[in-house]
Amino acid sequence: MPSLPVILTGDRTTGPLHLGHYAGSLRNRVALQHGHRQTLLLADAQALTDNAHDPARIARNVIEVATDYLAVGIDPALTTICVQSALPALAELTLLYLNFVTVARLERNPTIKDEIQARGFGRDIPAGFLCYPAAQAADITAFRATLVPVGEDQAPLIEQANEIVRRLNRQVGYDLLPEARALIPEVGRLPGADGRAKMSKSGGNALPLSAPDAEIAAFVQRMYTDPGHLRASDPGRVEGNVVFTYLDAFDPDPEAVAALKIRYRRGGLGDAALKERLAGVLRDLLGPIRERRAGIARDPDAVRDVLRTGTARARALTAETLGAVRDAVGLFRL
Repeated sequence: MPSLPVILTGDRTTGPLHLGHYAGSLRNRVALQHGHRQTLLLADAQALTDNAHDPARIARNVIEVATDYLAVGIDPALTTICVQSALPALAELTLLYLNFVTVARLERNPTIKDEIQARGFGRDIPAGFLCYPAAQAADITAFRATLVPVGEDQAPLIEQANEIVRRLNRQVGYDLLPEARALIPEVGRLPGADGRAKMSKSGGNALPLSAPDAEIAAFVQRMYTDPGHLRASDPGRVEGNVVFTYLDAFDPDPEAVAALKIRYRRGGLGDAALKERLAGVLRDLLGPIRERRAGIARDPDAVRDVLRTGTARARALTAETLGAVRDAVGLFRL
């Protein structure tokens, strides 16, 4: 019987997850856990690379993110959920891999360059942040993952991980570790309500998965549509219209959305009616998630048990990979 493809993915534990996470990754993970060996990594150690001033926040949100996973339908019987900082093999592999990549190559990584600029680091870049591609290579290879679901902007990180794998494999003379393929979701990153920036926790424009109906309505009401569409009878632009972007991502009736686009372009459909439909779609999507989340959150010890079990499983697997890498590169054994 052929082995199942191995998936590694996860999230930084900087806060509860939001609608952008659901569109870009969470609903795909729920589907992928059937027919794949999937691991979700709660990346608390990686979150410290630019949040070392507030480690309590990172620790607190481990449970929050795990609760979100369970609420959207991640099944711990099918998906291993584990805590990054509790896997010592990842840190040792990162240290080893830093010998197979240069500082210049790390600085050239487009994803890292963009993030450095976005955070305004200048030359005061935390070393852990700069070295993130090596740390991600450690995460991926420790689980021997062959598929890594990421947004398109993260694909350069997967390629750099593969560069490290190829260099290591060449040095030892055989395929010690597999390369991984980036799995890009059909729905890219959602814009915020203003349409000018991606939805993000740090940007303050995210809609939490636990948002009540009133917050959903207020979020939709703020959405950018078409500034030239002043009256319902006016023809409107669909392209760049955030409401249609969200309808494309979440409305379960794409034929109805296509008909709405025709009406909007022709004239005869007001923004208020369009937003009312979207608010209803999001209420129907998030309401059940919010209810499940509230029930799960009432028993945090059960969430901790899920993390203990998953992390123990992951610790054994990653230690095995570390041992194979140490032996292959010829490190001294006591």
